Formats: sequence, structure tokens, C-alpha cells
Amino acid sequence: MNKVKNFNDAELKDRLVAINRVTKVTKGGRTFTFAAIVVVGDGKGVIGYGLGKAGEVTAAIAKGVEAAKKNLVKVPVLKGTIPHEVEARFGGAQVFMRPAAAGTGLVAGGAMRAVLDSVGVTDILAKSKGSSNPHNLVKATIEALSQLRDAYTVAGQRGITMDKVFNG
Repeated sequence: MNKVKNFNDAELKDRLVAINRVTKVTKGGRTFTFAAIVVVGDGKGVIGYGLGKAGEVTAAIAKGVEAAKKNLVKVPVLKGTIPHEVEARFGGAQVFMRPAAAGTGLVAGGAMRAVLDSVGVTDILAKSKGSSNPHNLVKATIEALSQLRDAYTVAGQRGITMDKVFNG
């Protein structure tokens, strides 16, 4: 996997994907806690997600941002799109992404849009199938993005020239 070590936190921008209020009922009354799923990205191909749980919304978001900074992944973004089609699953969520021509825009919904926007993708065709649970959708999207390989990486892994990658 393309894990990122030692990254400058100043460049990362966090984005709240979803917040969930959980109620625990006891004989003393109701206790509310909040779970926030957050993605952080630099807009240039680095992305991470985290889940924060706390008694207040702001504390849950802060915990989510700290968790997201611990599992950053490097993604190849070429001219605002992805290098090739990719499909991935996580739990009940299934995502499909296809590169798009310049000017197409970010055609994705919900949690996928937040992840793709944070990673720096501007032109893509994406579809989520199955579950729309934001937790699983974020994980499936990042799993799909981490499967991507650019031509330079493929050439290095196969031990061939770039010309041979494209022309056979």
C-alpha cells in the first residue's frame, strides 16, 4: 500500500463527511455522544480518514482529524483525474470510478465527493452501489484510490520502459 510517512500537517485540510448522534438511555436520563467521520487531504494526492467519538461535536471532529492524520495514503492524480478505472468494496458499500476528460467535473455523490475533493480530483465519473453508509463508503473509496497505479510505477514494478508500458 502507498502509506505516507512524515507529512507536513500545515498543508492538510480537513473535511467533515458525517456526524452521528448516539443516545444511551440510563435510569438517570439520556446521554448523548457524537461520532464524526473526517477526511483530510492536501489536494495533491494525499488522503486519510478518521473516526472520532466524544461527548461534544467539536471534540469528536478534532479526534477524527488526529486519527485521519495517522493513516495517510498517497494517490496518483494525473491532470485532475485518475489514471485508470477502478472498483472496490468495503462491507456493503461498492464504488466504481472512471477517469474523465478535463471539464467534466466531479460527478460523485455524498461521502465519495468529500473524499475525491480532498484528494484533489477535479474530473471523474464515480458511482456508489450497495450501501450508502458514509463510514463504509469512505473506506471503500480510499481502498479504490489506493489500488491506483500510474504508468511510471507500473514500468518500475515490471522492469520495463515507459514506451513498452503504452505500446506493448
